[in-house]
Amino acid sequence: MFKRYLNTWSLLPILCFIFFITPVLIVISSLFGDYSDNWSHLYNYVLGTYITNSIYLVTGVLILVALIGVSTAWLVTNYDFFFKNILEWALILPLAVPPYILAYTFTGLFDTYGTANNLVRDLFNLGREFTFFPKARNVPGAIIVFSFTLYPYVYLVSRMAFINQSKSILETGRTLGLNKFEVFYKLAVPMIRPAIIAGLMLVAMETLSDFGAVDHFAISTFTTGIFRTWYGMYDIHTAKQLASLLLIIAIMFITAERYSRKNADYSFAGSVFRQVYLLKLTGLKSFLAFVACFIPIFIGFILPILELSYWAFNYKLDFFNDKFISTAWNSFYLAIITAFLCTLLAIFINFSVRYKNNNILKFLSSFLTVGYAVPGIILAIGVMQLLTFIDSGFIGINIQFVLTGSLVGLIIAYIIKSYALASSTIESGYQRVNKRLDDVARSLKTSGWPLLTSIHLPLLKTSFLTSVLLVVSEVIKELPATLILRPFNFDTLAVYTYIFAAEERMYDAAAPSIAIVMIGLLPIIILTRMIRTSRPASRDK
Repeated sequence: MFKRYLNTWSLLPILCFIFFITPVLIVISSLFGDYSDNWSHLYNYVLGTYITNSIYLVTGVLILVALIGVSTAWLVTNYDFFFKNILEWALILPLAVPPYILAYTFTGLFDTYGTANNLVRDLFNLGREFTFFPKARNVPGAIIVFSFTLYPYVYLVSRMAFINQSKSILETGRTLGLNKFEVFYKLAVPMIRPAIIAGLMLVAMETLSDFGAVDHFAISTFTTGIFRTWYGMYDIHTAKQLASLLLIIAIMFITAERYSRKNADYSFAGSVFRQVYLLKLTGLKSFLAFVACFIPIFIGFILPILELSYWAFNYKLDFFNDKFISTAWNSFYLAIITAFLCTLLAIFINFSVRYKNNNILKFLSSFLTVGYAVPGIILAIGVMQLLTFIDSGFIGINIQFVLTGSLVGLIIAYIIKSYALASSTIESGYQRVNKRLDDVARSLKTSGWPLLTSIHLPLLKTSFLTSVLLVVSEVIKELPATLILRPFNFDTLAVYTYIFAAEERMYDAAAPSIAIVMIGLLPIIILTRMIRTSRPASRDK
């Protein structure tokens, strides 16, 4: 029995499972240790603030993201209006802007002496102390920042779900006398509820795990509390205990999402998925639909790009110096190494699941994707503790902290965090590889490594490239894990940007911010092509 499961093709998934879960278990184990005076202080005075602010932030973001993502997805999927063909892919663009970069640009725009307030004062000749726009550094400002950078998660899943809906059902609703709005909220939205919830859970995880934006806005959340405890109090154990509470909250979100889909039947009665005619909007309705779709793009992408470009070119600072070039190179090669390792790992594991076809490997493969939902700061703490344990000589050999403080920890954390992106892309590629090819190969005595290298890999070239680009974009943007695990005097573009913003040198942060956004546009192009080819051409009505 053991030989059936313990072989070459199952060994790597098992080892990955152990390695992925160990950092998380290290963090959770802190809950069963001693509680210091620092913990008592946090529990009595600030823990309530962390919880309250996190709840307010996540709740506000989820509500606003749901409104933006679902409504815009419905409009571009079912209606024809001004610039609809451009807006349907442009709505993804804010995904290239990390929340902390939008936070930096918002403060640069709306602070007392920010660009927007200065413009109003100059236009109307008002006093230097006059402020027209409210300050952004508060919880409502953070809600806006997160919502307009993260809504594409909900938009993408909702749009794909609307595309695949049974159009006959929606048309039946219209024939029954339901107006367009009733068809939307009584039929269309309930039918795609699992997709919406899945997108909202991704948004919740991203919001809870963020550090750059909430730190810049001076909002006390779990992530800022963990950093203050780690670097301010120098209390690693208490920081792990705070991280454990954050992890428990993340697990609760994941569990709630999974439970919401349990025993729910959203299948369609019949198999009629006919081409639908786009409803033509004219006049005011067309303009309003355009405005509804354009505003998220403007706030989440165009506005920060304009502000960053203004800083970069108006102030003519020495951006492209040796420091910037070395930092960009650090980010690039680290992201490339991680992306290739992560993608190769995803190919091997998905091949193992397909080749062996047993439930244990399927479970392990599914579990490995959960790492995406674990906040980066928790992974960083767990990985650092693991490497410290290894370096300290757990087998009786002291190797003098070779791993701790090296790039190894960063790469491990990045792989655990990004594996879900790589795996989903490779799995999607494998769905287009006919299993009959495997049967034919076996009949020709081709199996195992020859089957993977000679037949599967050539057919997965597109998926391989897509996976690499997605992971590169994700690694480039990662901030909290990088801050904790980076070697001494090793900066990435994200860290470089954060340091400038922390020092209120917003103009200096422009160049690395633009670089991050430009790299983040690469997977956007891929997603755009996927969406364009996912639906047959529709005709206007």
